Amino acid sequence: MPATPAWPPKSLPRLFVRTPLSDGARVELDAAQANYLGNVMRLGVGAELLVFDGSSGEWLARIAEAGKKRMTLFVERQTHEQEHIADIWLAFAPVKRTRTDWLVEKATELGAARLVPVITQRTIPERVKLERLEAIAIEAAEQCGRTVLPEIGEPLQLARFLDQRDTSRTLYFADEGGGEKASNAFREGPACLLIGPEGGFTDEERAAVRAAPNAVPISLGPRILRAETAALAALAAWMSAVGEW
Repeated sequence: MPATPAWPPKSLPRLFVRTPLSDGARVELDAAQANYLGNVMRLGVGAELLVFDGSSGEWLARIAEAGKKRMTLFVERQTHEQEHIADIWLAFAPVKRTRTDWLVEKATELGAARLVPVITQRTIPERVKLERLEAIAIEAAEQCGRTVLPEIGEPLQLARFLDQRDTSRTLYFADEGGGEKASNAFREGPACLLIGPEGGFTDEERAAVRAAPNAVPISLGPRILRAETAALAALAAWMSAVGEW
């Protein structure tokens, strides 16, 4: 009888760095990263880890120097080429902080190329902290194996979002008032999913989105979904229909 594999599987730590990576490159980590590897992970000189910079794939690196608040890595070889990312954007109305954090984390794991906070009349949070969302996306990418970080767009009012969007990119609008079944509506090509806030879009907003060029109202089923659930359900359905699944 084969042995039962250990779970979770043993793997090397994985880290996003802002230094361009190549064979033989040296990478100076910031204090937070050095503290994480040295004091949390208990790694010292000679230990291996995986690194990625968002543009050149994944690389095997080794700790060359380590101090209390500093650490230097030596890059040895590429382990994976840069991944292909499906051209799918997720435009969402921010919800309460912890739920928005969860949405960004899971959308990163699912493979969204760009995340765009859209402010609607019923959007509850008044501010969106982009640095926080970027940090969450980086951590999710480190854990799920992505080599490309999702872009985090500046928050836009709905009217401005509709006015500035590239109309060649299909806008799939999750309309609680009804639309084409999502699995039937999705088509190949650049796409953006638009998900409303808690309480949904107002009638005025729904009419504006429906009137936008190349906008396709879709239905996500008969049940009432939380805003963050709807966002991830739509993204997963798109990935299944025309993405990389």
